[in-house]
Amino acid sequence: MTRRRDALALAAAGTLAPGLALAAAQASADRDADGSGVLRVVFPVAETGFDPVRISDVYSATVCAHIFESPCAFDYLARPVQLRTRTAAALPQASSDFRTWTIRLRPGIFFADDPAFKGRPRELTAADHVYAIKRYADPANASPGWPGVEEWRILGLAALRERALAQKKPFDYDTPIAGLRTLDRYTLQLRFERPLPRFGETMALAHGLGAAVAREVVEHYGERIMEHPVGTGPFRLGAWRRSSSIVLERNPRFRDARWEAEPTAADAEGQAIRGLMQGRRLPCVDRVEIAIVEEAQPRWLSFLNDQCDVLAVPQEFGPTAMPGGRLAPNLAKKGIQGWRLPTSTTQLSFFNMEHPLVGGNAPEQVALRRAVWLALDVQREIELVFRGMGIPAQSAIAPFCSGYDPAFKSEGSDHDPARARALLDLYGWVDRDGDGWRETPRGQPFAIECATQSDSLSRQRDELLKKDLDAIGIRVRFKPAKWPENLKAARAGKLMFWRVGSSANLTDGQSALSRLYGPDAGQANIARFRLAAFDEIYEQLTVLPDDPEREALFLQAKRLAVAYAPYKTHLHQLVDVVAQPRVQGFRRPHFGYEWWQYVDLAGRMASPRAAG
Repeated sequence: MTRRRDALALAAAGTLAPGLALAAAQASADRDADGSGVLRVVFPVAETGFDPVRISDVYSATVCAHIFESPCAFDYLARPVQLRTRTAAALPQASSDFRTWTIRLRPGIFFADDPAFKGRPRELTAADHVYAIKRYADPANASPGWPGVEEWRILGLAALRERALAQKKPFDYDTPIAGLRTLDRYTLQLRFERPLPRFGETMALAHGLGAAVAREVVEHYGERIMEHPVGTGPFRLGAWRRSSSIVLERNPRFRDARWEAEPTAADAEGQAIRGLMQGRRLPCVDRVEIAIVEEAQPRWLSFLNDQCDVLAVPQEFGPTAMPGGRLAPNLAKKGIQGWRLPTSTTQLSFFNMEHPLVGGNAPEQVALRRAVWLALDVQREIELVFRGMGIPAQSAIAPFCSGYDPAFKSEGSDHDPARARALLDLYGWVDRDGDGWRETPRGQPFAIECATQSDSLSRQRDELLKKDLDAIGIRVRFKPAKWPENLKAARAGKLMFWRVGSSANLTDGQSALSRLYGPDAGQANIARFRLAAFDEIYEQLTVLPDDPEREALFLQAKRLAVAYAPYKTHLHQLVDVVAQPRVQGFRRPHFGYEWWQYVDLAGRMASPRAAG
């Protein structure tokens, strides 16, 4: 019980968040008592809920990805990534024109037990996927994912939604549509208005379109469905204290799935992981405990005090943990594992394009946005705030994605205050009253209102932003709120300016460009940018196969994004990850959020239950 007493003492001393320390202490006590595997992780931002149709944040999606399942998945070790089957008997099959996709599920896969099933085992069927996809179109769900699903143009789905809206009646789930059919109990067929060469990869999103959901569960819990996720995946929700802690438990109904992956022959690390883990029964651990700790110092202390098993090191502590990209000697002596890894995460800022001051595509508004972006010193931000953990971004498309070109250079990464001031002068954003601050072209005082959060990373970025905008004579005011509150306000078009991170889910770089696609305004297109020329390119990207013509369109799209400047893409992040010595089998995914079921703890390696 020593570790539990230490955790309680730390909480009392104020060096750890009390909830984290208590949860960690209880986890240690549980492990000491029964030897079970408890994987402990920390989120820096609170979740919103666990209904795949209603969520849009990374942290809720991460939980959902371990509860729900999709027909296919990305191989855990393959680099570059490869698609593998999960609940499907084979990978999704496309017709020759890519307008029809067929997916056959494997029989004998069951949902986790739940009162909604009235004591009976509930098998996964093709009808569950039909229902789950239709839920995106149901106006009652107000799904942030609907614009993305609408883009696929599933035959008849949008019309079904429009009928519900026009008649002001509940959405009709029972009327068959041509685009979503069950050919038999286990075979799902989707038909589209246009070719979709890359649709199969979309069915790898266990937290999104590919997630199988049981209708009985949704109808049983109604508006409480965000609190009651029931899937076929390796874990089920065991406990939840909103914005504080989440517990996932092994799903007793989970099938006999075994650890398997296929790294390339040249991937020494991947081959070593495969040799250690191959054939183990999934999930390898019995329980995952997630603590929400927004401040960086308590997160880092949680790892140092053995109350967290795997941690993405907060930027402030990167030089301490991984100086020069190598694990610090004091940590290495303890057997700590460490990696410095590239990611598909991009940090960006945006203006609300519907805001009367900063939005719109009039020349003076474009000039203001471009001037602000030129004023921002991204390299300084990388060095001071992100502790060197990033590369300047030239576009929103992240590494590992199609459309990403390391040779592409844009104004997006330039820091040029002199050019920024010249642009503002040219388009009438000048200081008329001599107070040192610029007025609008119509002579009115103004300020950039930046939404922000209260964490230390946000405060550091705020300081740099103020310094950069002061240098070109533009006031900035900060409006702090919780991250979920800012997200809600941004989606409603109520913010002027905000900074967010974006992580790619798929290998196709077009998903990053959805941030500028007009029909996605208020959802993925959080800036609410609209430009017909861009939308036309985006539509062509959707239907073309992966070829040089498509790559040329990516280039055009990136240039338009820089020219109209709704976003400033700051950097593509690197991440330092550390793990306790007992953690085995860890590899951070390039895409998606799933890895909890694939890692084990050294004390359990001989466990018959873990080994199957």
